[in-house]
Amino acid sequence: MRRVLHSDRPLSLRHTLSPHRRGRSDPTHRTLPDGSIWRTSLFASGAVTYRLRQPSRTEVVADVWGDGAEEFVDTLPGLVGMLDDATGFAPEHRILVEAARRLTHLHLGRTGQVFEALVPAVLEQKVHGVAAFASWRRLVTRFGAPAPGPAPSGMAVSPPPDVWRRVPSWEFHRANVDPKRARTIVEAARVADKLTPIVGMTHDDAYRRLRLVPGIGEWTAAEVCQRALGDADALSVGDYHLAAVIGWSLVGAPMTDDEMVAYLEPLRPHRYRAVRLLEVSGMAVRPKFGPRTPITDHRFH
Repeated sequence: MRRVLHSDRPLSLRHTLSPHRRGRSDPTHRTLPDGSIWRTSLFASGAVTYRLRQPSRTEVVADVWGDGAEEFVDTLPGLVGMLDDATGFAPEHRILVEAARRLTHLHLGRTGQVFEALVPAVLEQKVHGVAAFASWRRLVTRFGAPAPGPAPSGMAVSPPPDVWRRVPSWEFHRANVDPKRARTIVEAARVADKLTPIVGMTHDDAYRRLRLVPGIGEWTAAEVCQRALGDADALSVGDYHLAAVIGWSLVGAPMTDDEMVAYLEPLRPHRYRAVRLLEVSGMAVRPKFGPRTPITDHRFH
C-alpha cells in the first residue's frame, strides 16, 4: 500500500521521527543511506513495516506492508507531524525565538501506540542509554516477530503485551534488565488495554492513568506521552541531564528539576516543544559532567 501526503507547511521526517529511534541498532527503526526511514509497529489489525521518504519539504511518501497497513495509514498524518499545533507558543528568550525561526519544519509527531512507547521508556529508567538500547534490541529480537514485507535485514516487530507479560525473569536478566524494571514492564503489559485510551485524554489525565502502574513515575509518563501522544508539554522531569542543560543554555548556570519546572512554566503547554527546539537547533549548551558512571551489568548478580 502506498500513500502520499502533501502538507501546507514544511516537514522534516528525520527530526520528527528521531525520538522514536532507540539506538543505532534498534530493530524497529532503520535509516538508510538514501534518507528513507523504515519502521515497524503492531496494530490491533496486525503488524506493519513502513518506509517513509520525503521527496520535498512538503511531501511524504509512505509504502506499507503487513496486515495492519490500513489501520496504520489512518495514523500517518499524526506520525509525520501534520497534526501538531504550535498555537500559543510564543517564547521570549532569544535562543528559543531564534530556534523557532530557523526550525519551522520541526513538528512533534504521535504514533498513538502507547505500549510500544512505554516498554523502551521503562528500559531507559536510571540507566545509561547504551545499556537500555542493548536490552531493547535483545528482547525485541528474541521475542518479537520478523518484520513483514521487504524490510532491511534484522528488523523485527515489538511483541504484543501478552508476550511481554510472559517473558521469563531469566530472559530479562540475560538482557541486563533489573527486577524492578522487569516488574514494571510485566505490570504494564497486564493493564495495556487500560493504557491505550490515554491517546484521547488530556495531558493531566494521561499522566494520572500511566502513573497508576507501579514503577511508572513522572519521567516515564512524559517519555511515553511525547512519543505516543505528541504531547507538546510533556517535560521529562527527573532526567539525569535535562535540568542542567536547560539551565546552562538559557540562564548560564545549572538548574535543579524544581528550578527548571518553575522557569519553563510560562511556556505551558509547550515545554517539551521548547526542549526539542534546543536539542535540534544545536544551540543547547552541554557542559562536561565529569567522568561517566560505569554501566551496571545486572547479569552477574
